Amino acid sequence: MIKFIIEEARNIMEKDPATKSMIEAILCYPSLKAIIYHKLAHRLYKKKRYVLARIISQRARRITGIEIHPGAKIGKNLFIDHGMGVVIGETAEVGDNVTMYHGVTLGGIGGEPGTKRHPTVEDNVMIGSGAKILGPITIGRGAKIGANAVVLKDVPPYTTVVGIPGKVVKNNRDDYLMYVI
Repeated sequence: MIKFIIEEARNIMEKDPATKSMIEAILCYPSLKAIIYHKLAHRLYKKKRYVLARIISQRARRITGIEIHPGAKIGKNLFIDHGMGVVIGETAEVGDNVTMYHGVTLGGIGGEPGTKRHPTVEDNVMIGSGAKILGPITIGRGAKIGANAVVLKDVPPYTTVVGIPGKVVKNNRDDYLMYVI
């Protein structure tokens, strides 16, 4: 666990220039606390200890302002900057090296229990403050979601999405693309 905490603290220091030290990242960043709580809650959830897992996740929510359902799958080096108001639903999957800002929702739009109801966010994605990504959609590797965007359809890899509803406005590998997703 110590190795995990140090790795996550290094990730915070790389992604947030305001971080002055490793000890600051470990003691002061709600993102790290929420991820540690989630790691424990997720283990219990996989063992079908649902109520205990939810109790732990709700405690994390009270302490950090970040709500990660114990069923969500979280990759390495998730950084939630500021964090307050972030919600990650039960069937959400978050890849490696993802950055989210405050107020992000990875939410569902209904569906039957036991089905995929929340988004999949692939590796190296950046999600701006207040973005709402809803339903069983996929945000492709390297995509960027602008602040306050509402995304209801799949996002291709290496593109930038802005607006309500979300529109792809830039291909991050080439030049600009303009089409509605």
